[in-house]
Amino acid sequence: MYRQAGMRHPGEVAVQRRAGVRAENHGSSRTRPQIPEPAADFLRDQHLLVAGAADDAGRMWAGLLTGPAGFATAKDDRTIVIGAFPAAPDPLHGLFERERDLGLLAIEPATRRRMRVNGTAVRTGTTLVVRTEQVYSNCPKYIQTREPTSSPSASPAIAGHGTTLTDRLHAWITTADTFFIATGVEGLGADVSHRGGNPGFVRVTGPRSLTFPDYAGNLMFMTLGNLELNPAAGLLFVDWERGDTLHLTGRAEVSWDPGDVPGAQRLVHFTLDEYTHATGTSAPGWTPPGYHRFNPPT
Repeated sequence: MYRQAGMRHPGEVAVQRRAGVRAENHGSSRTRPQIPEPAADFLRDQHLLVAGAADDAGRMWAGLLTGPAGFATAKDDRTIVIGAFPAAPDPLHGLFERERDLGLLAIEPATRRRMRVNGTAVRTGTTLVVRTEQVYSNCPKYIQTREPTSSPSASPAIAGHGTTLTDRLHAWITTADTFFIATGVEGLGADVSHRGGNPGFVRVTGPRSLTFPDYAGNLMFMTLGNLELNPAAGLLFVDWERGDTLHLTGRAEVSWDPGDVPGAQRLVHFTLDEYTHATGTSAPGWTPPGYHRFNPPT
């Protein structure tokens, strides 16, 4: 059961208070379930969506949905129909045979525009039908510009699966400038958001652990608010050159001591439980990134 509209998220409130945010009702409780017309237009133009959800064991995962412009459309002001659903080996594959909470991010790197949609979703035939509960846009901070130069492969495949990071995955993560994080709390919904910075902003600290900075944002603290109540988290890294994706699931803990990390207001420490490395899930050969001018140095 999704929380009632206007209900404040206790995790967000706790994090905001610790961060010194004094504005009342600042957070996800201020979002609306309706899809505004500009948001519907933006969604219809997209080729790539990031999805986040919990599996039946409560583990959070993030994955990709891709298709030609128009594959995701708003059928009315509370319903999105997506002409794709997670395919194997994406860990989200098969989860939407019954309705469950879904976090959705529509992102257009070339223009640094993004829109978040949280609600519930279920597979209906060859489509994924989303019932919206929260719809809102985010600022362009920390998004690197890039454009695809090809289409995704028609046959995704698994390239690796395990519980400890290999040297190849270590190098992938530590040179990344972008990843996505899925979080959620039962009864409060799921969410997926973007994280970006200069290469090196994510540090691998062990075979099953990594750390990344929490930079200045919109002070809604939807991700950290979920982690305050439930440490389950799913991370998604995209290899923009090869079209591969790396899906990590585990637990995240927020440290309020940013140490000596430039630009960090907090640090997030992630412990890996399991990973899946998939090929052919994203378009390969994107243009070189244009780094955002607000990215702190690494």
